[in-house]
Amino acid sequence: MAEKTVPGLRTHAIDPVADFYAALGFDIAFRQTAPYGFLTVRRGGIELNFYASQGFDPNTSTHGCLVLTEDVDALYTQFLAGLSKAFGSVPNAGVPRVGALSDLSHGVRQFLLVDPGGNTLQIAQPISVNQHQRAQSRETFARAIQQGKLFADAQQDLPAAAQVLDRALTIADDDTAEIPTPNQLVELLVLRADVALRQGDKSQAENLLRRASTVDLTGLQQLQNSGALHRPSEVPKV
Repeated sequence: MAEKTVPGLRTHAIDPVADFYAALGFDIAFRQTAPYGFLTVRRGGIELNFYASQGFDPNTSTHGCLVLTEDVDALYTQFLAGLSKAFGSVPNAGVPRVGALSDLSHGVRQFLLVDPGGNTLQIAQPISVNQHQRAQSRETFARAIQQGKLFADAQQDLPAAAQVLDRALTIADDDTAEIPTPNQLVELLVLRADVALRQGDKSQAENLLRRASTVDLTGLQQLQNSGALHRPSEVPKV
């Protein structure tokens, strides 16, 4: 007998969740409004149930689940395209939102997706047989990038990410201290801009991205081509 696990997630209302997942390419497998709101969505091997709960606050939700995939880049691209087509843009701050696609130091490539009910889907692809957290780099800027990604993209602790990245950028601005490579500086700036955007500070994000666009062009192109900065807040074309 084959077993199957279907996550049961909560939401404040069924309709916005149904619309959101439909935009991502999910089929509405079941939907009811009485005696309580209930929704089932399916896409390939992903199946999710949602229960509407009166008074539930999506902004304080800690519900979620892990979705493993063999091609996280394809899902990311398809999800962004679907949201952009359905709603005109991709939400990258507040609820709902789509986080950055990022390689993390415990051997996974992933992005976080928060739906209108506040549920966080960790959509991940293993990229290493070793799933243990790697030791942090001893080099100042490599360590800051690693910690910034961990806080921003895995733990969703944006204030902690901002603190780590601001400290590294302060060191980078001091000519008498350590100097980051052009690639490191661009990645620090874009990661910090992404955090600022997700915190609602569009002005700071724009300033950081403008600064990133003035860094050595070769380094910027290398980062863009490698996909290291595949974030909703894109690096401006220079």
